[in-house]
Formats: sequence, structure tokens, C-alpha cells
Amino acid sequence: AGSSSSSSSSSGGGPREGEAEPARAGGEPKAGNMGDSAYSFSLTTFSPSGKLLQIEHALNAVNKKGKTSLGIRAKDGVVLATSRKVPALVDLEGFHKVNSVTDSIGVVYSGLGPDYRVLLKRARKHAQAYYRKFLDDIPTSQLARGTAQVMQEYTQAGGVRPFGVSLLIAGYDDDGPQLYQADPSGAFFGWKATAIGQDFVNAKTFLEKRYNDDIELEDAIHTALLTMREGFEGEMTEHNIEIGIIDSSRKFRVLTPAEVRDYLDEAAD
Repeated sequence: AGSSSSSSSSSGGGPREGEAEPARAGGEPKAGNMGDSAYSFSLTTFSPSGKLLQIEHALNAVNKKGKTSLGIRAKDGVVLATSRKVPALVDLEGFHKVNSVTDSIGVVYSGLGPDYRVLLKRARKHAQAYYRKFLDDIPTSQLARGTAQVMQEYTQAGGVRPFGVSLLIAGYDDDGPQLYQADPSGAFFGWKATAIGQDFVNAKTFLEKRYNDDIELEDAIHTALLTMREGFEGEMTEHNIEIGIIDSSRKFRVLTPAEVRDYLDEAAD
């Protein structure tokens, strides 16, 4: 009788060790049996917690692997700054993280360089198409929106992956100085000052303490360098920091190493 009771209990209770959990009514697996990790290889399927995990992985490529970049919008212009640490034998003449999209718009990235090159090329084509149609420079907000739309399209199609890069887009148009951030999800926001990359949390905290609405471009450049220095490993030099600015002349330009050196000396005083 004891043996029969034991057998009955074993077969009538939960599954035996090593056997699969039976599905619930409606075919749904028991809660906790399939975590978010089971969805990490799918780009177009939401996990039970409502996440698209490939987008989170793309953000990790930005925030854990990408060098810190930041932007500050002043009342008379915008400054972009980034770290460009590379191996000693790399020729810096051919390596730039700050680039112009049009004469009046510039961009910097954190994340995967090859992904950035694709987006930069698309942004330039978008700007040229706008100019051919309207014979006018594209507004910064429209370029940011168009670039973010390209990034969003790569989050909902099979056979592709999200871009592993975030962008800071700076421009000066009829609405004044503009600063936008575009992320791998396709989200984009206008900012007064922001940071992306490895040390973005500390950089944003520092910017929140130092920023004010009346800041001028020269002060913004100094603030950008002080912010970069907060989390910088090693010595900051004109060779491992890159800065781009745009002022009321509406001409975006990348500072020369000599100009960066002068600003570093001033910031050290």
C-alpha cells in the first residue's frame, strides 16, 4: 500500500525530475520558465517584460564600449567634444569622430565607428536631397528627425540589427543654436547639454551643476573640457580630444590641435 501511495503521489504531482513543465491552459508557459534572455536574439519580438533586448545590447555598445562624447548649447553657438583615444601607431590624420554634415551642421558619435560612417553618409544624402528640392539648408531638427528615422527602421525589420551608435547633432539655423541626441532605438531629443558614451552619467551630473542658460560659446568650450577631464584616464592632450563648434556665423568647424591646446592650457589655469 505504501508503494502504491508513493507511486500515485509521484505521478499525480508535478513533473518528474528532468521532465518538461507542462504548458498552461492556452499554451502559455509557466511564469518564470522563459526569461527575457530567451528573446535576446530576436530583434522584432518583445520580451515578456516589454523590452526589445537587441536595442538594449546596442545601447551597451554605446554606453560601455563607446568613448565619452558631449555637447553643450550656448546662447551664441554649440560645442561638441569627444575623446578619441587610439593605439599609438594609428595615424590620427585619418581618424575623426567629429564631422560636418552640412556647412551649418556637425555631428559626433559614441559607439561603433563603421555604423557611424553609414549614418553620416545617409545624413549627408538627406541634407543634399533637401537642398535640391528647396534650395535651402536643411533645418537641424529635420536632419535629426530623418537620421533618427533611419535608426528606428533598423529596429523593426528582419535581417538587420540596430545601429550600435548614438549621435549628438549640432547646428545653427533660423531657430538659433540647436543640439540633438539620437539613440539606437530611433528616439531623438533636443538638449541644452548632454553626454553619451562610457562616462555619460558622471558627465551629465557635472553638466547639470555647471550649465546655465546664459552661457556663451567660449565658456561652453571650457565647460566641455572640464567635464571631459572629470572621467578622463591619463592626460588630456590636443591629440586625444576633438572639439567641433558652430557660432552665429552658421559655419561648423573642427578646432585644430593648436586651438585645442590653447583651450586646454586656459582650462588648466
